[in-house]
Amino acid sequence: MADCASVVGVEVSKQKLLTEEGEMSESEARLGILHEKIVNWDSDQSMIWDRDPDETSEFLQVVNEVQQLVDKLTTSPVYNKLLCYADSTLQMAMARLEEEFVHLLRQYRQPLEPDHMSFRSMEEELSEDFSSSSFEEEAIQGKSQHESGRRSEDFLVDLIHPDVVCDLRCIAETMFLAKYDKECCQAYISVRMDALDECLSVLRIEKLSIEEVLQLEWSSLNSMIKRWNRALKVFVRVYLSSESRLCDLIFGELSVSLRQSCFVEISKSSIMQFLNLGEAIAVGPLKPEKLFRILDMYEGLADLLTDIESLFPNESGSFIVNECNEILSRLGEYVRGTFSAFKNAILRNTSTTGFAGGGVHPLTKYVMNYIKALADYRVTMTVLFDEQNYSLQEEGNGLSPVASNLQSVTSILESNLNDRSMLYVDTALQCFFLMNNICYMVQKVKDSDLQPILGDDWIRLHIRKFTQHAMNYERASWNPVLLFLKDEGIYNHGSSTPSKTVLKERFKNFNQAFEEVYRTQMVWSVPNVGLREDLRISISLKVLQAYRTFIGRYASHLDGVRNREHYIKYSPEDLELALLDLFEGTPRVMHPRRR
Repeated sequence: MADCASVVGVEVSKQKLLTEEGEMSESEARLGILHEKIVNWDSDQSMIWDRDPDETSEFLQVVNEVQQLVDKLTTSPVYNKLLCYADSTLQMAMARLEEEFVHLLRQYRQPLEPDHMSFRSMEEELSEDFSSSSFEEEAIQGKSQHESGRRSEDFLVDLIHPDVVCDLRCIAETMFLAKYDKECCQAYISVRMDALDECLSVLRIEKLSIEEVLQLEWSSLNSMIKRWNRALKVFVRVYLSSESRLCDLIFGELSVSLRQSCFVEISKSSIMQFLNLGEAIAVGPLKPEKLFRILDMYEGLADLLTDIESLFPNESGSFIVNECNEILSRLGEYVRGTFSAFKNAILRNTSTTGFAGGGVHPLTKYVMNYIKALADYRVTMTVLFDEQNYSLQEEGNGLSPVASNLQSVTSILESNLNDRSMLYVDTALQCFFLMNNICYMVQKVKDSDLQPILGDDWIRLHIRKFTQHAMNYERASWNPVLLFLKDEGIYNHGSSTPSKTVLKERFKNFNQAFEEVYRTQMVWSVPNVGLREDLRISISLKVLQAYRTFIGRYASHLDGVRNREHYIKYSPEDLELALLDLFEGTPRVMHPRRR
C-alpha cells in the first residue's frame, strides 16, 4: 500500500513539473513577444503619450503583463535566467515610462500667469525709507494695513494641465507597482525643481550668499526686501500650496510618505533660499533705517507660519518649520537690537549751534514720524518686547511694553531737545524752540495711532509742558517791552503832571524795544497754525491792552511837543498788524501807517 502511494506521488510530481515546464514555456514565449513590443516602442523616437490613446493603453497593458510575469517568475527560483530576461524587459519598459512621465510633466507645464503670481494687496508699497536723510515728515509713511483675508486654497492654480494629471498618476502607479517608485519620484522631483526655479526667477528672487547680501547698498537691499515680502507670500500660498496639491493628485493614493518626501525635496532648497536672506539680515549691522523692512519680513514670515506648518506636517519637513521659527527668532532679536540702536542714535545726535528760527527740528520730525510708523506694528512689537521681557516699564504703572518703550523714546528726544535749547543765547528763543518741538510731538501723537498707545496722560502732560514754554517765551520776550508802559516813575516827585521828558523816553524806548523784538522774531517760525494763532492772540491781548491804556493816559501830554510823531510812532492798529506778521518765518520791515 505504501509503495502504491509512493508511485502515485511520483507521478503527481512529474505531472506538476510537466505543467510548470509548459507554463514556463508559454511564459517564455509570451515574454519574447512582450519584449519585442517594448523594444519596438523604445526604438520609436516619438512619445507614446503623444499618439492615439489606444496605443498608450496597449503599452500600459504590456508593461503590466511583464510585471505579472516577473512576479510569477520570482516565486520559481529555478528559472533565474528567464527571470533575468523578464527583469531586463521590465527595466526597459520602466525607463521608457520614466521618459514619458518626464515628457508629460514638461510638455504640459502651465505657464506662470502674472495674475497668479501676485496679490492685489501686495501691489501696495510698504513703509517708506527711514534713511538718515529722510527727516521731513512727508518722506515717512506707515505700512499698508490692507491684508488679504482669503485662504490659501483660494489661490490654488494648475501647475500641470488638468487633462494629463490622470495619465501622470497612471504612470506613477505603474512604476510604483513595479517597485520603481524611487526612480519615479526622482524624475518628478527633478522636473518640478526646475519649474520651481523658474517660479523664483519670475518672482525676481536671487540666490545670494550671506556675504553677498551684507555687501549690498541699503537701496538695493531695501528693494530686495520689498520683493522678498511680496514673493514669499505668493510662493507659499500660491506656488507651494499648488505644488502640494499636485503631489497629492499624482502620488497621494500611492504612498503618503513618498508623496511628502517628494514635496519636501522639491521645495526645500527654494524655501531655504528665502530664509537665507532673513538670516543674512539678522547677522547684519543694526541700523535704524532697516527696522521697518525687518518688521515687514518678520510679520510676513509669521503670517505664513501656519501655512508652512500645514504644508510640512510630517517629520520629513519638520526641519523647514524649525528653520522658519529660527529665522523668526533671529529677526525678532534684530528688531529689538535695532530699536535700541535707534534710541542710541537719538542720544548721539548732537550739535554745536542752535536750529535757525527756533522751529521744529528735523530730529523731532524724524523721531516722531519713526515712532508713528512703529505704531502700525504695535501688535508685533508687543509680542517681541514680551518675548524677552524687553520693557522699561516700572511695576504697577499699567503701561504696555510698547507704550513703555515708545515713551522712553520721547523722553530721550525731550532730553536731546533740552540740550539743543541751551545752544541759544536768547532765553526767549530757548523757550520758543521747546514750545514748538513739544507741540509738534503732541500733535503727532494726537493725530495718529500713537494716541491710544502713549495715552491721554502723556498728552495732557506734554500740553502743559509746551504751554508753560509758551508762557515763559512771552515773559522773556514781551515783559521787558511792557516795562516801558508802566505808570511807575512817570510823575516827578510831588507833581500831579506827568514828566514830558520821562514820557518821551518811555515812548522812545518802547518803540525801540518793540521794533527789536519784531525784527528779531520775524524770522522765527511757529509751524502749528493753531499754536501760532493762540500765541498771536495772547501777545496781542497783553501788548495792545497795555499800549492803549498808556496812550489813553499820556498821549495828550505830548500834544504840541516838537516831533511828537517820533515818540508816539505807532497806533494800536499798527502794533496789531505787526503782531499778525510774526511767526511766519518771513523777514519784514515794520512801518507805521501815515495818519
